[in-house]
Order: sequence, then structure tokens, then C-alpha cells
Amino acid sequence: MTAQPAAAVRPRNRRQLIVEAGAAVFSERGYHAASMEEIAARVGITAAALYRHFPNKYALFAECANVMADRLVAALAEVAPDAALAEIFAAVTRVTVAHRETGGVYRWEARYLEREDRRLLAGKFAQVVERVAEAVRREHPWPGEHLRAVAALGAIGSVTTHHNSIGRRRVGELLQAAARRVAATGPAAAHAPFVEIPAPPVPRTRRSEILAAAVPLFERDGFATVTNGRIAEAVGLVPSALYRYFPGKADILAAACLQAAGLLAQAVEHNLRGTTDPHGALSALTATYVAYSFEHSALNSVANAEIAGLPDGLRRPLVAAQREHIAVWEQHLREARPELDARQARVLVHAGFGVVVEAGRRLRWADRPEHRAAVAALLVSALGLRSPAG
Repeated sequence: MTAQPAAAVRPRNRRQLIVEAGAAVFSERGYHAASMEEIAARVGITAAALYRHFPNKYALFAECANVMADRLVAALAEVAPDAALAEIFAAVTRVTVAHRETGGVYRWEARYLEREDRRLLAGKFAQVVERVAEAVRREHPWPGEHLRAVAALGAIGSVTTHHNSIGRRRVGELLQAAARRVAATGPAAAHAPFVEIPAPPVPRTRRSEILAAAVPLFERDGFATVTNGRIAEAVGLVPSALYRYFPGKADILAAACLQAAGLLAQAVEHNLRGTTDPHGALSALTATYVAYSFEHSALNSVANAEIAGLPDGLRRPLVAAQREHIAVWEQHLREARPELDARQARVLVHAGFGVVVEAGRRLRWADRPEHRAAVAALLVSALGLRSPAG
């Protein structure tokens, strides 16, 4: 008698597997570029089977966006109410590092949530921030605990934005130490160091007018919802005329990002002239990057949320420009802190960038000297250098 093949056993945690796969794909490719078919393939099921768990892509996305927040809330619920800040950061770091491949969903892609879902998610993260801020207030009782709390969380969360190959234990130690330094940062200097950032070229051509008009639309309404027709209307063109200057909307975003990267590279080159030691170079890099982030906050917001979804050919030069910029930081940071190897230095550079993103968001990117000074001090602390305030 011929034995019959055993029937496939449906795993009890299939929904969880789908959410994990979905979060990874959304993080890698962006919400709009991701497909249910790709997510299903990662789980090893058909798209039809996936739809039995989630009626559409948005429903899956909304659950994925909440996973990291729920994990952080749960991890902190297990920590004693009066726990030391180091213990709190350890709990946050364990969760974030363990799920670094999927964390990009909450960091950037949550902008695509509907209003009520976004409000619920924001409430969860507010719980996390408040818990951290309470501990910061206890251990470092001077004003600005919420800014330092979100900046410290930004340092930890930065691990979800890059793929540097480094062991979990070591990266966890680096991020926790950076977060503790950020939380302990004293009041910033009264004025941020003055640096020059080249201004974007005045729109004198149709191409430059299109770039100048498109970025604010992308930032306000989301890249996917802005049509070529709306961009064309903003510069007084009929939609078909837009194609004389750009093959498509993605090309507009890529061109704007490359233009901004060029401005940052020019600013770095200019402001590094005359520096004579690594600490001076890092001070110039810090002031430059903070000034650039405040002056180009709309473009940075769009770029960070949308680059993952660009076609490879358009994304490749943008990634190359970012790597070149990070390499400059890495070189000077290793000269200032020779105990760091290349991977450790890159982790800290990304942590510093995460500090700027989250602190800038907290300050609503209001470009004031005191805000630049505060964010610069937090960035320097994340790198493990002396504060600009002394």
C-alpha cells in the first residue's frame, strides 16, 4: 500500500510571519513600491492565502506600522517604574536592534497611515517618549528633557536606517552609550557656530522651477498622491509639457535629492577648509549638517521617506552621495576617537544623524540659532565628543 504524502501543516503563527515579512518589505521598498505578491512570496504562501488574513495592503501596512511601537511599549512595561535610564535604554535597544530590518516602517513609512491610525500610533510613541523623559528628568534635572529623550531614541532608532554589518551585542553597546550621552547633554551654547550653506539656485529655467515647486507638494501631500498634473499646474504648464523636462515623477524627486546632496557636499568642502585637527573638523561637519537639515527639512523629509521606493538606476547615485558624505565623517571621527574601528564609527555617525532627525522633528524644524545650537550639542554627544557648550 502506497503511503500518502502528509498534508501541509499550516503554521499557527502565520499571521505573525506575514506581519514580519510585510514590515521588512515596506521598510526596504516603501509602502507604494511594495506588493502583496512580494510579501506573500517571502512567507512562502500565495497572495490569495495572504488576503485571507488581510483584506488589502493598507490593512497589513497599518498592523506592521504598529508592531514596533507595541513592542517598545511592552518592553518598557516590564521595566520597573523607577528604573535607571540605562535600564530603560537597554530595553529599547534590545527591541530595536532585534527588529532593525523592519523598524523603518514606523520611522518613515507611517506618514502613509490614515489620520486616525496615525493618531493612535503617535499616542503609543508618546508613551515611550514620556517614559524616557521621566527618567531623563530624574537623572539629569535641567530643562529640555523631552528633546533629549526623543534625540536619544533617535540615536537608537538609527540602526533601522542602515545595513552596516556589526554584531548585535556591539551595536547595542554603542547605541546605548550614545543614548546615555545624549540624555546627559547639558544646556547648549547660546549661539550655534556660523557656517555657510550654499543656497539652491534661483529657479531661472523650467527644469529648476519644476524642482522648486515639486518638493513642497511632495512634503505636504506625500509623493505618491501628488500627480504630474499638479506639478505642471504649479509652474504654469500643461501636464504633457512636463515630460519635456523629466521622464516621470520619480526623476523629479531624484533630481531634487541630487541637487541637495551637491549643496551639502559644497558646504562640507567649504567649511572644512582651515580646520587643523579632527575635533575642529567634526565641529565644522556638525554645524554644517545641522544647518543643512534645518534649511532643507522639507526635501530631507521627502527623500528619507521615498528614496527606498525609487528605481535602482535613480537611487544608486543618491546612495553613493550619502556614502561619500558618511565617509568624511567616519574618517574624522576615527581620528578623534582612534579606539573605534570603521564599522563602529559608521554606526555612531548614523546615530548622530538620527539625533538630528528626531530632535529637528520635535522642534518642528523652526530654524532659530538656539535650536541649531541645541541639536548640534546633542549630535556631538552622540558621537562621544566634547560638547560645543564646553
